[in-house]
Amino acid sequence: MRRALALAVTALGRTSPNPVVGCVLLDPGGATVAEGYHRGAGHMHAEVEALAAAGHRARGATAVVTLEPCAHQGRTGPCADALLAAGVARVVYAVPDPVPGHAGGAERLRAAGVEVVGGVLREEAERANELWLTATRLGRPCVTWKFGGSLDGRSAAPDGTSRWITGHEARADAHTLRATHDAVLVGSGTLRADDPHLGLRHGVEGKPPLRVVLDRTGGIRPDARVLDDAAPTLVVVGESAAPPVLPHGHAVLTLPEPGGRLDLTALVKALYERGLCSVLLEGGARLAAEFAAQGLLDRVVAYVAPVLIGGEGRAVLDGFGAGTLSEALRLRLDEVARLGDDVRMVLRARPLPGGPEPEEVS
Repeated sequence: MRRALALAVTALGRTSPNPVVGCVLLDPGGATVAEGYHRGAGHMHAEVEALAAAGHRARGATAVVTLEPCAHQGRTGPCADALLAAGVARVVYAVPDPVPGHAGGAERLRAAGVEVVGGVLREEAERANELWLTATRLGRPCVTWKFGGSLDGRSAAPDGTSRWITGHEARADAHTLRATHDAVLVGSGTLRADDPHLGLRHGVEGKPPLRVVLDRTGGIRPDARVLDDAAPTLVVVGESAAPPVLPHGHAVLTLPEPGGRLDLTALVKALYERGLCSVLLEGGARLAAEFAAQGLLDRVVAYVAPVLIGGEGRAVLDGFGAGTLSEALRLRLDEVARLGDDVRMVLRARPLPGGPEPEEVS
């Protein structure tokens, strides 16, 4: 199963709106017969790719797959039917399929006499597919807030300088993180202060995410770097604004603005309806505070440098205020890694929706 998970995550950032899935076929003696993973919408599912590679050797084999084989007819046929047709004798999967109308593959296999084991390494598999699972279960994109800051929580010095608080390794890792998401989002303050490009650098390959800019008044400059042709950009404006005229390939989304602020709930709903399962929130401090206050933050990835700025330096979070400690948003620290002189922490605001269930054995 860990090998299947390793195969699955090689496609992170390329399969949306589908999940990442890996599959390993084993012969009766436990030797690997074939492997496969899902490469993206329109491509073969992991099980079908592995079966195609195995040919007649699939008969009597065990299929180890990270997600319950589907029972759904979409662009490709049901994986449960493909496994049955190939003569697979046993199926082991990690995570039940949460999509209504897609689940039922395990029961179809059992009904046909195939031995089925579910829930194996489920927690690890949930993490590997976290972005897609969160979006599927909540009906909105999984939102990750990424920031780089000093040890005392500053993203810039009092004079506005911020390049570079963190080191090269941390910045390169942040671009790898960006490449795994469907969209990268900033607010108008970051747009004006930094004129970010929001593309992929540091040698990171993959499809650049959709660039989303929240610009309530529609004042984005026509020469803003996010309006080049490196990737599409979605400019989000308020309903009271005149939609800006953008270069070809970019688009405008108009949202309600209750209280003079863009409706973030409407935003994540609109992004999900566009097929986006994950959003990386990169700026700024007030926007992150609004997402946190509205319960829309799922993960935080923090790059912390061994630097003290103090004084009137720009805070990484601005506007989210707990009146007392009991009102603070407590996060669960799940991962810590050293990147050069910096530390990367991955924290989660809540358990992954629909937590692991007891292992099922037929």
